Amino acid sequence: MAKATKKKAAAPKKAAAPKVAKPAPTKEPSKKEVLMEKYVADLKEKVGEARPDMALLDGAVKACGPAIYKSDSATVAASSKDEMARIKKTFIAKKLGVTDEAKADAALADAIEKYGRSVRQKHRPVVYYLVAKALRKGSALK
Repeated sequence: MAKATKKKAAAPKKAAAPKVAKPAPTKEPSKKEVLMEKYVADLKEKVGEARPDMALLDGAVKACGPAIYKSDSATVAASSKDEMARIKKTFIAKKLGVTDEAKADAALADAIEKYGRSVRQKHRPVVYYLVAKALRKGSALK
């Protein structure tokens, strides 16, 4: 007679713990992103632009360079003639390539008027954005 072999019953497997998806770590916005939000808010609230051109604004921020991170150079003193001359020389002439002083003066005055003379803190990138837009030289910054 053949021996009957008994199979051992398999031990019940433990149910694996359900995998809980870890939430993605929230990334803190960079300093530039925080400043860009300020500039967009200024353009919407103080200038009245409903939909600012983000590529042009980004180009204006890049044109300012690290100056946007320093409290003194991050803003424009519209009442200072030296400051206005510096903007005409370094930004309008060099970056935008506009050498006609009458056009440069008109664009700068227009930008200051749009921003509002009563606004004490005129952010440099916003002024650059408005000047480039007034001169139709946005392609030089994009």
